[in-house]
Amino acid sequence: MIKINDLGFSYGDTPVLKNITMTLEEGRIYGLLGENGVGKTTLLTLLCGLKKPMAGSIVTDGRNPFDREPSLLSEQYYLSDDNAPVHMKAIEYARNYGKFWERFDIQKFIDLMGLFETDPEQMMNKMSAGQLKKTYIGFALACNTRYLFMDEPTNGLDIPSKAQFRKAMALYTREDSVVLISTHQVRDLENVIDPIIILDKRNVLLNASIEEISEKLYFDYGSEIKEGALYSELTPGGCIQVFPNSTGKESKVNIEALFNTAHQHKGLIKGMFNN
Repeated sequence: MIKINDLGFSYGDTPVLKNITMTLEEGRIYGLLGENGVGKTTLLTLLCGLKKPMAGSIVTDGRNPFDREPSLLSEQYYLSDDNAPVHMKAIEYARNYGKFWERFDIQKFIDLMGLFETDPEQMMNKMSAGQLKKTYIGFALACNTRYLFMDEPTNGLDIPSKAQFRKAMALYTREDSVVLISTHQVRDLENVIDPIIILDKRNVLLNASIEEISEKLYFDYGSEIKEGALYSELTPGGCIQVFPNSTGKESKVNIEALFNTAHQHKGLIKGMFNN
């Protein structure tokens, strides 16, 4: 479990995160959403101990990530959006660097490379951007860490590869792990991430499970625009609208529409989900 309390961070005189308080529980794949510049990547690097909080605290299983204790480092992995094309075969990279994670499983890495249709014997510096990304995703999952932080993992992946990624997350994520995925590609991960965290400028706008969102918001997929919608969008063959759920009806949450609703009604959404 990760407990974040009144977390704050700035770059010089520019505050990025302020008064961030939340708990990340095991067995969940959290989706971290937000506009550019709200601090998604900064939060990930704070959680894995690459940056030190300027205010507040992060406690991961009773430990401070910035202390960089080997016992905690072996239980977490941060997958950056930048992937270095190293001069090694993928399988050699996995064997050499997997040693730093005590639960690393080389067979799992090989299986994931098969799922991703990427040759583990290929030189990483000869791979396409998509192949390289899938290699690092496979390595991250093969580390079998309790805490996995992923920054825009589907960027640069083609449509088949995005489907492979979703399958990999479903099949190869530890049941007791805490996974936090920062993404702009919400459609790629709509059936993967739950709960949803939306960062606003410096604080948390929403942190709720899909079930909680469905209880408080109703997503209407109809053919005509209705009055009273918090958000509406024309789609091919109809429209999608978001209403306060005053009737208790269930509906399928559309994460992109949820994000746009939250962006247009920040005070309302924050009050709705923080009470």
